[in-house]
Amino acid sequence: MPLLPRIQAFHDELTAWRRDIHAHPELGFQEQRTSDMVAAKLGEFGIEVHRGIGQTGLVGVLRIGNSHRSIGLRADMDALPILEANRFDHRSRHDGRMHACGHDGHTTMLLGAARYLAETRQFDGTVNFIFQPAEEGQGGAEAMIKDGLFERFPCDAIFGMHNRPGLAVGKFQIRTGAMMAGGAMFDIAVTGKGAHGARPESGIDSVLVAAHITTAVQSIVARNVKATDAAVVSITQIHGGDAYNVIPETAVIRGTARTFSRDIFKLIERNMGRLASSVAAGFGASATLDFRITFAPLVNDATEATFIADRAAEVVGEDNVNRNANVVMASEDFSFMLERRPGAYIQIGNGDGEGGCEVHNPGYDFNDAILPLGASLFVRLAEKKLERMAR
Repeated sequence: MPLLPRIQAFHDELTAWRRDIHAHPELGFQEQRTSDMVAAKLGEFGIEVHRGIGQTGLVGVLRIGNSHRSIGLRADMDALPILEANRFDHRSRHDGRMHACGHDGHTTMLLGAARYLAETRQFDGTVNFIFQPAEEGQGGAEAMIKDGLFERFPCDAIFGMHNRPGLAVGKFQIRTGAMMAGGAMFDIAVTGKGAHGARPESGIDSVLVAAHITTAVQSIVARNVKATDAAVVSITQIHGGDAYNVIPETAVIRGTARTFSRDIFKLIERNMGRLASSVAAGFGASATLDFRITFAPLVNDATEATFIADRAAEVVGEDNVNRNANVVMASEDFSFMLERRPGAYIQIGNGDGEGGCEVHNPGYDFNDAILPLGASLFVRLAEKKLERMAR
C-alpha cells in the first residue's frame, strides 16, 4: 500500500497547519496555543480529547469496534529558544523562539493521520494520539507518564517518528536495539577559600581546583568505560569569580554525558563523584556532584522495530528503508515511553538537497513535502496493528 491518496488530497491543508504552528512557536510546557489548535482539530475529526496530561500535553482517543487492542502514536510539540534566521512568510513571529527541530511537522503528520483514521475507520481497537510537550530536555515524556499516560490510555505498543535532514525525501531509517544515546547533565560545585589575588597562599583557589577536576574527568571514558562501549563526557562550562583581583571561594563545573546504557551512566556518575571529591580534597577544598539523567537511552524493541520498518516499506518500498541505521549520540525523551511500553522510533528523510541544514540551526525548516509520507506511515501502523480479524 503506497502513499495514501486521501492524505495527498489534503496535503495543502497539512502544509497550512504546519506553517501556522511554525509561525507561532512555544517553548516546553508553554504550548498552550499549539495544544488548543491540536485539540480543536481532533474535535473536528470526532476524536475524544483529553487535555492537561503532562501540563500542556494531550491525548486524542479513537475507538472503533470491540477489540481491546490498542496502539500509541506520539508527536512532540515544543520549540527551541533560538532566534530564527529564515525570512520566509511563515517564519517565527516571536523573536528568540523557533521550531528548529521539526516538531511542528511531527505534530502535523500525526494530525493528518488522525483525520484519515477518523474518516476511514478501517481498524478494530483503540488508537491513542499522544501529543507531547517539552521534549527538548525539560521532561515532557516523564511528565505525561507521571500523570498516568499508560494507565489512562493503555498502549500495547507505541511509536514515534523524527525528521532527519540529509536523508532523502521518500526514505526512512531505523535500527533494532539502542538507537539514540541517553543524555545526562551534571554540575560540580567546588568550595575552596576566598583570598586576595595577590596573596594566593592565604586561600584555596576554587578555579584551580575546578581546572584539575575538569582534566581528571576526561579519564572516565578513556580509562573506565570499555572500548567497545560508546560514551562521551564533555565539560561545557566553568564559572568562578567576578573580579580580577579576587580568588573566588566557589566555582561550578557543568557539562553533559551521553551513552547507550543506564549501567554506563551509573559508572560515569560514580567515578565522576569520586574524582571530583578526591581531587578537591587533595587541594584542601571540597566538591559535590549533581548528576541528572535528562534523557534515557532510546532502545527500539526488536519486534516493533521490524513492524514499523515493514510498514514504512509498504509506503515507500523496501529499497528506501534502511533497517541498520547508524546509532545517534543525540538524545530523545520518547525513550522514557519506550522503557515502559514496547515500541520503536523511526527517522523520516527531511531532504538532502543543497541548502539543507541540521536541526537546532537558526536556518532550519521542516520539509512540507514529507507530511503525507509521515502521516501515511502513522496510518499504516494503526491499521495493521489493529487489523480487523476475519470472522
